[in-house]
Amino acid sequence: MMLVMQLLRATVKHAGSSPQCRAKRLSSAVAGISSSSQHTCTDTDHPKVLITGGLGQLGIGLAKLLRRQFGKNNVILSDIRKPPKHVYHNGPFIFSDILDFKNLQKIVVNNNISWLVHYSAVLSAVGENNVALAKEVNITGLHNILDIATEHGLRVFVPSTMEALGPSTSSDPTPELCVQRPRTIYGVSKVHAELMGEYYHHRFGLDFRCLRYPGIISADSQPGGGTTDYAVQIFHAAVKTGCFECNLRSDTRLSMMYIDDCLRATLEFLEAPADALVTRTYNINAMNFTLHHLIQEIQKVLPDLKVTYNVDPVLQGKADGWPMALEDSAARRDWGWKHEYELSELVQTMLTHITTGNQLAQAY
Repeated sequence: MMLVMQLLRATVKHAGSSPQCRAKRLSSAVAGISSSSQHTCTDTDHPKVLITGGLGQLGIGLAKLLRRQFGKNNVILSDIRKPPKHVYHNGPFIFSDILDFKNLQKIVVNNNISWLVHYSAVLSAVGENNVALAKEVNITGLHNILDIATEHGLRVFVPSTMEALGPSTSSDPTPELCVQRPRTIYGVSKVHAELMGEYYHHRFGLDFRCLRYPGIISADSQPGGGTTDYAVQIFHAAVKTGCFECNLRSDTRLSMMYIDDCLRATLEFLEAPADALVTRTYNINAMNFTLHHLIQEIQKVLPDLKVTYNVDPVLQGKADGWPMALEDSAARRDWGWKHEYELSELVQTMLTHITTGNQLAQAY
């Protein structure tokens, strides 16, 4: 109980500065693109937002933030899965398959959608085991999104990732314009998304926006065999057992970000005036720390944490090919990006959420 109270006090203290808030179709769309692509929101109207792949952690989290900003009924979550009750009852949810072009188009028209946030994707672990599925969802699905957004003058956001880079990329820090030779189908599809989105912007005037996310840390994350899973697992282990076995070397340094910063960055980027954006794909960065530094910070609160190492050469190889930091000065200059969570705040917040049974993280 004492630990819970200490952690809650630390979180309350930090809360004072917490974050707030698709050749035929195209030929007909281009004729009217000069007017339809100029959609902007004034101070007195709100965008109508559709989030695809919305039942992932980022989709649900972004919906919370956008609904606070624009109103509950202006943000529609969509997915091909049945939502849990707390998601279903807290705002509009509809079935949407991004591979079904006509149905997706119908949703956009019937709901007067103006912003489209595209989170639908087959991630690395599943993608490497089913490349055909990953190509269909991540590439064909993206083409549908881009074509519909172009035809209807939408603002479209597609996230990218460190996995769009690769072992030949300069890693300390990684600039926005760099060599990109990823070795997973997920990474390749993200490079494709970045380039196709920028092509549609320059060729058709599409208001395409993309952020390269670093590793995202959240108490609600479910491990999936990913390279950055350790940065979540260690907190659960520290609270529940006091012991943690890590599959990476203690000197492994990666670019990380707390989920609240990630969601706020996404909202701020979506709200940024189009004429302020010098590029259409931006890096965003927050923290970069070694496992050793992370352990030291956790041990300030839980000194009995014991850590052992059993290095997985596959995971270590992936980590060694990823950026230690993403160079994000352009985002800070062009649209005012600034992260709020440093390592100490991250540790306090994660331990508090986990220790209290995720009550704060699950509050809607």
